[in-house]
Amino acid sequence: MRILAPLLALTLGFAGGTALADRPLTEPERTQLTAALQAQSCSGGTMEFDDGKFEVSNARCADGKTYDLEFDAAFKLIKKELDD
Repeated sequence: MRILAPLLALTLGFAGGTALADRPLTEPERTQLTAALQAQSCSGGTMEFDDGKFEVSNARCADGKTYDLEFDAAFKLIKKELDD
């Protein structure tokens, strides 16, 4: 019994950590995210899914500046921040 509790805690710790990890996009997600990015007059950047949202780092937008953008699971813009 003394061994079971630490093993259970360790197992739950690994399971919780992987659920929040970032991951690459699937092709359908990449297509939809690219369209959402273009709707913001932006393109390029590094795309990933992290913590339940889509993130695009270093996207170049029509104003000539570089931004980091976040989109929700429905590909709606939730954050647009000037990249320093």
